[in-house]
Amino acid sequence: MKLDAGKVRDLLAEFPLRELAAEGRSQAAVLVAFFEKNGEDHLLFTRRTENLNHHRGEISFPGGEIEAGDADLCTTALREAEEEIGLRAGDVQVLGRLDDFQTRRGFHVAPFIGTFAYPYEFSVNDEEVAEILEIPLRELANPDVFRYEDWKVDGETHQVCFFTLDSLVIWGLTGNILKQFLDLTVEFS
Repeated sequence: MKLDAGKVRDLLAEFPLRELAAEGRSQAAVLVAFFEKNGEDHLLFTRRTENLNHHRGEISFPGGEIEAGDADLCTTALREAEEEIGLRAGDVQVLGRLDDFQTRRGFHVAPFIGTFAYPYEFSVNDEEVAEILEIPLRELANPDVFRYEDWKVDGETHQVCFFTLDSLVIWGLTGNILKQFLDLTVEFS
């Protein structure tokens, strides 16, 4: 399965972006990065280390909180990707963004879509990242790996996205962002 960067850029330009006010939440951004490997596109994920304060051991996109020197949230996503895995901002072609997301833990998250040339010499910050995961897009787009679960949180029922690929489970905010990316870019239902 292959994505055309120009078509993805066009889709994102036409996408009716839902921007939400941060409303006292900590602002953060992530980079949803795809690349061609062995003739097919892959998405880049990280597995967080066990020594972090939040989401220990979970699979996520590179990203984090905005810092004072960041010009905007896109800059945040690119800076965090460089800090976490050594993916330099100048090597990423940013194509656009998806909807804002808000988390129960008080974060306002903006996902940015980008692509880069592969192979790439990553440099992992092993305090934050246990491993880099390169997952084929066709595996993620397989409807058999996707499900919703209804979770009760503070008396309200919420649908939580899950992608299960053998021993890998992508869920929660990362699952929601991945679902929106797949819905927009590939035939997925």
